[in-house]
Amino acid sequence: MNRPQSINIPQDPKRLTAKQPSLDSPVTVLRGVGERVAEKLKNIGVETVQDLLFHLPSRYEDRTRVTPMSELRHGERVTVEGEVISTKIIARRRRMLVCELVDDNSGITLRFFHFNRMQMKTLVQGARLRCHGEVREGRYGFEMAHPEYHPVAPGEDTAMEQSLTAVYPTTEGLHQLTIRKLLEQALAFIDQNTVIEELIPAPLYQSDDEMADYNLVQSLQYLHRPPPDAPIEQMQQRAHPCQKRLAFEELLAHNLSLQQARRRMREYQAPVMDGGKHLHTQLRPRLGFDFTAAQVRVIKEIMHDLKQPHPMLRLVQGDVGSGKTVVATAAALKAILSGYQVAFMAPTEILAEQHFRNLDHWLTPLGVELAWLAGKQKGLAREQAMDKVASGEAKLVAGTHALFQQQVAFKNLGLIIVDEQHRFGVHQRLQLMEKGAKAGMRPHQMIMTATPIPRTLAMSAYADLDTSVIDELPPGRQPVTTVVVPEQRRAEIIERVREASKRGRQTYWVCPLIEESDALQAQAATDTHALLQQQLPELKVRLIHGRLKPAEKERIMQTFKAGDIDLLVATTVIEVGVDVPNASLMIIENAERLGLSQLHQLRGRVGRGDEQSACALMYKPPLSDIAKQRLAILRQTNDGFEIAQRDLELRGPGEVLGTRQTGALDLRVADLMRDQEIMTQVAAAAKTVFDQHPEVIKPLLHRWL
Repeated sequence: MNRPQSINIPQDPKRLTAKQPSLDSPVTVLRGVGERVAEKLKNIGVETVQDLLFHLPSRYEDRTRVTPMSELRHGERVTVEGEVISTKIIARRRRMLVCELVDDNSGITLRFFHFNRMQMKTLVQGARLRCHGEVREGRYGFEMAHPEYHPVAPGEDTAMEQSLTAVYPTTEGLHQLTIRKLLEQALAFIDQNTVIEELIPAPLYQSDDEMADYNLVQSLQYLHRPPPDAPIEQMQQRAHPCQKRLAFEELLAHNLSLQQARRRMREYQAPVMDGGKHLHTQLRPRLGFDFTAAQVRVIKEIMHDLKQPHPMLRLVQGDVGSGKTVVATAAALKAILSGYQVAFMAPTEILAEQHFRNLDHWLTPLGVELAWLAGKQKGLAREQAMDKVASGEAKLVAGTHALFQQQVAFKNLGLIIVDEQHRFGVHQRLQLMEKGAKAGMRPHQMIMTATPIPRTLAMSAYADLDTSVIDELPPGRQPVTTVVVPEQRRAEIIERVREASKRGRQTYWVCPLIEESDALQAQAATDTHALLQQQLPELKVRLIHGRLKPAEKERIMQTFKAGDIDLLVATTVIEVGVDVPNASLMIIENAERLGLSQLHQLRGRVGRGDEQSACALMYKPPLSDIAKQRLAILRQTNDGFEIAQRDLELRGPGEVLGTRQTGALDLRVADLMRDQEIMTQVAAAAKTVFDQHPEVIKPLLHRWL
């Protein structure tokens, strides 16, 4: 293990500005940063001196030695030094400057596709150059395309780099050399002034044997200027204690931010819901089945929250088919019987329609007035629904994102239920919450997901929420048998559909696209529908996809649920929420093109009755390694939480959480997958900071967020 050592930062005053910057100073105080450079730095998230210091290398290169050209190997990034023996411009499909460089034993070709007159004056015959770049095997030997280079004067013994060379994330027009020169100034400044305050109390990070050896300044210096003997492979993997030390602080800042949001929310008042004393007695006869032990446990947790004078913030996780909608219905009825309105939001119209139908079936006989709001709803129907919501006549309104549009007004919104939260932006959920804001009051919130979130992600991205898990399926449910087959065996699968129909069972056949796409080479649902109608003339085959009008989709799904369709060809609109117990066979075309979570959701549409169900994952060979792993995981397990963890390992947290949609964690140093082992430590540290060191919260959030 390399211990921290003094990093030799040049103290040349010319490298620093006349006016010494502070960490919060804009980067324009540094020499060489005008408006154009500042704009490019802003594109990579660097606006202040502190931003620059925390803009860490993405990788490292070893330029501490010159590699003889006789030892070059394809794919390596190396430094070479030699004499130019020829330079010429070649005009082929595009003009390029080609330079032949030799040392004592061998040679290499340098290629420049973008060049200028100054380069042509530098790269002349007889000039001596030191170059760094990636070695590629060309038609006539080894080559480098656009290497970094600088001239070496005759007889000059130019010193090699004294540390590994950092390579930074950058943007067009912002050269690595520019970033390095600016960082030299910033590092020299902190070396002289020691102005980066150590915000984390030492015991919080020194309890970890690896992190204990590095404070914040040492970590930054080491990562920007690692010594020649630094473990480059460990640093490339971002597993060095210095990186772990910074990741710990960044994750702590994010956790504190979420906890702070949670505590702020707790300062608001919320309606105390104590109506519906005999809720179970009223709801149970309408359901036609008993609650599972897991549902009872989660309902108790929710009921306890709804009786508190501050807003409930609860995430309810449950695998496909675990009965989250029933739990949500119990929560909604509690709010309604306590005199408040409920908003029930789902990400797609087909899922929102499914929820509305279930809620209507269960609650309307109890005298509950429901309303429906969706984006495509127009005219009189929309106006009437909005009037019922505004007057309070509608006690529960279900719908899509249309619920939080500005013109929708609630009379006394007390509970918000959001299904598949990761499909919505965080800001959308907050907008809906503000609709219930009255005189310091905020509605309770219940968020549901059928995409189980691995514990480490939940601790990071949902630290502001209490979590409940429905970890039990209703009795009688059998695991779905999953098979993986190449599309060449389509005829066998079609025969299996015929056999299922003879037994009175129904089938889903899912295609990722509505129309043919040359780019994806995926079988279109429209073509598949026509093909299956032709090959299964005795079956009732129908097609459903997202472009159909809502009323048409509704009619098709109701017909399927009634058992009057044998085979439903669909796009992924049926991914969530559709409940047809008689459907026992799921065929998924081009399964290699879908993610683990989506495949698991689709598979969850079957296995809802008492008959053994099956899912066939059809793929188009050849399979990539990732696709092989995905399909193998689905064949091995039906456990949604295990699948979610494996999905996290394969795809990373950004994809699993849908970061772009949610505005979830935007991390500069940490990685939720790589650093999950320290998440428990981070959560404990956040509690200690809140309880014992609240004064460091604001500067920590300022530094990282």
